[in-house]
Amino acid sequence: MYPTTCKSFVAVDCIIFGFDGEDVKLLLIHRGFEPLKDQWSLMGGFVEETESPDEAANRVLKKLTGLKGVYMEQMDVFGNPNRDPYGKTISICYFALIDIQKYKHQIINDYRAAWFSLKEIPDLILDHNDMVAAARNRLKYKAALHPILFELLPDKFTIPQIMSLYEGVYDIILDKRNFNRKLISTKLLIKTNEKDKLNSKKGAYYFKLNADIYKEKFSAFINFIPNPN
Repeated sequence: MYPTTCKSFVAVDCIIFGFDGEDVKLLLIHRGFEPLKDQWSLMGGFVEETESPDEAANRVLKKLTGLKGVYMEQMDVFGNPNRDPYGKTISICYFALIDIQKYKHQIINDYRAAWFSLKEIPDLILDHNDMVAAARNRLKYKAALHPILFELLPDKFTIPQIMSLYEGVYDIILDKRNFNRKLISTKLLIKTNEKDKLNSKKGAYYFKLNADIYKEKFSAFINFIPNPN
């Protein structure tokens, strides 16, 4: 028999990472209702009776960004009975990856959303800072073994941009020669004839992702970063 005195709510919270070509960022909103109105928050919502958690997370993400088909992964469950002083709420967390350059004009203004560098994340409501920390650790682990960070890149990109992306996620300085060698050896990249002449005198060649190899190696151990922690 189910207890009649215990009532919990189930919510989803989305940790949305983006890359603007130089910096890895986190998308936050101003909470639009009391309590804690106008404070910085992750985008979330309650799971409706007719929804699965995955469906709820996709709804929340689309409501904020206008996007479908974004890479999103269930990450963890936050269920401390005291995590929300306004009611017992269990939150199922997801992290999503977005190319900021491609989708920046689709971000919904109703929530006064803003992108923050991972080095400048403000204090968030409830335990949202803990959620972000857990998501960053999960992203580091996954990105060390799989080419997951390519989900953050535009259709064409330079190798320096890829390096900036990995350095931003891991907060490290990579050895350029070794990283480039390992990257090229994966055969994930297709070199184009175009160059980015805005960010260097010589110009860096643009590359595209080899979609077939990407799908083939997505679950393979690539080991871009030897010590992800």
